[in-house]
Amino acid sequence: MKSLILGTAVLALTAGMGLADTVRLGTEGAYPPYNFLNDNGEVDGFERELGDELCKRAALTCEWVTNDWDSIIPNLVSGNYDAIIAGMSITDEREEVVDFTQGYTPPSPSAYAALSADVDLNGGIIAAQTATIQANHVVDTGATLVEYPTPDETLAAVRAGEADAVIADKDYLEPAVEASDLIFVGDDVPLGGGIGMAFRESDDEMRGKFDAAITSMKEDGSLNTLIEKWEVGGTW
Repeated sequence: MKSLILGTAVLALTAGMGLADTVRLGTEGAYPPYNFLNDNGEVDGFERELGDELCKRAALTCEWVTNDWDSIIPNLVSGNYDAIIAGMSITDEREEVVDFTQGYTPPSPSAYAALSADVDLNGGIIAAQTATIQANHVVDTGATLVEYPTPDETLAAVRAGEADAVIADKDYLEPAVEASDLIFVGDDVPLGGGIGMAFRESDDEMRGKFDAAITSMKEDGSLNTLIEKWEVGGTW
């Protein structure tokens, strides 16, 4: 069965014609360890390594484009780039607008961080990045949501006293907690269906090539190697 699955992935990787000469990969560049800009101003992180390897396996020439998170889906749909690879959780709401590959990370927990252990997570003021599954979760809890365009601003809001706590992916928050006076509070919150690449609904052929490349990386263990290197999510 394993060889059959891998063989199917290889066939899908090599099938089809008519893709763009250069595939533009859109990312935020502000969400370490998934994606960030290094000292040279270049996209770096887990998704940079992953995206480059997926393009290699799919025999595609790719380039990286950065875009603010709050407009990252509209600018994909309007054609400013060809795919999103930006720590984006697969959700039913987003699938009404774009099509996802399979997840390249399993679902990972979200978490709250605050300056004090006695914050009220259900009745207080909670910071989250705009247009995220965490922001939607805060609304569902009944707490007061304050949204910010970037993840760094959510942390700054807590430190400045503008919010009682912040909620984000736990693997994003961990370095901030370790390096400051922030602490984790409350229980971890399972949200979303893992992280995948997003494509326009009209680009099934391109999505299929990347989906097959993800399958091949899962099968040979190289995806788990990258996940462990960058300490994102859990392994397959």
